[in-house]
This record gives sequence, structure tokens and C-alpha cells, in this order.
Amino acid sequence: MFKYFIRTLKQLTSNSDPGAIACGFSLGILLGFIPKDNLLWAVIFIFIFFMRINRVVLSLCIVLGALISPLLDPLFDSLGCFLLTLPFMQSGMVKLLEIPFVSFTKINNSVVFGSFVCSIVLFVPLYFLGRLIVFLWRKYLAQAIRKFKIIKILKKVPLIKKISDGVN
Repeated sequence: MFKYFIRTLKQLTSNSDPGAIACGFSLGILLGFIPKDNLLWAVIFIFIFFMRINRVVLSLCIVLGALISPLLDPLFDSLGCFLLTLPFMQSGMVKLLEIPFVSFTKINNSVVFGSFVCSIVLFVPLYFLGRLIVFLWRKYLAQAIRKFKIIKILKKVPLIKKISDGVN
């Protein structure tokens, strides 16, 4: 885990595309919010790997989103319940669930549907937040953190030096 953290910090300061990092951030949160025991999560996960994104940031944000998700489940449940009980959604959901394998996505579950809708709505704001974080990190924070005495001391510890040098 420490290795991924160091790799992420290196990619934030390197010449990596800020859009790829921000996209990894927002897609990771999206996948973290959606419950993992359904086909919807697996399909989105597979499609993401055809995209040009930062996979280390994606992995860390999936974990971050999964940690935040239980706190937001009541919100997801109420939103999903509200949307799924709308008359036009009920007829559309019945037709959708008649398609083979769609029921494995559990899209008719209020928590799954609510978290999916919240994730889609938050995708663009999270993308721009990710770009802002990368910009602020590269412009201000990376330089300031390198000057901390504790960071200079930690860089001299052999184990940390070996881990940070071994990360590509």
C-alpha cells in the first residue's frame, strides 16, 4: 500500500497528463460508490481498462470510494427508491429487466441504482476537482512538502529510500 502511495505522489509531480489522473480519480470514486457484487460494477470496471487513465489513482480512489460508500448508502437508497418508483421508470425498468443478463446488474436495487445515478451526476465535478488537485499539487504543495525536515529525514531511511527508488 505504501508503494502505491509513493507511486501516486510521483505521478502527481511528473509529466503525467492531468486529465488522465483526474479521470482515474473520478472513475475510481464512481466504482467505489457502486456495490461490488453485481454485473454492473464488473462491466464498468472492464470498460475502464480500455480508457487512457491513471490506474494507480483509479485503484486508490476505488478504495477511497468504497470506504465512503457505507456512509452514503442511506442517501443512495432514498434516491434510488425515489427514482425507481416514478411511473415512467417502473415501466422502463420492467422492459429492461426482461433483457437476458440485465437482472445480474441488480439495477433494480435502490442502493445500486441510487449510487450509480449519484456517481454519474458527480463524475464531471469530481473530474474538475481532480484536475484542480493536480494543479495545486504541482504548483504549490509538492515544493512546500519537499522542504519539510521530516521528509528529508524520511528520504534517508534505507527502507523508504529503497521503496521510493524502486517505484517506476
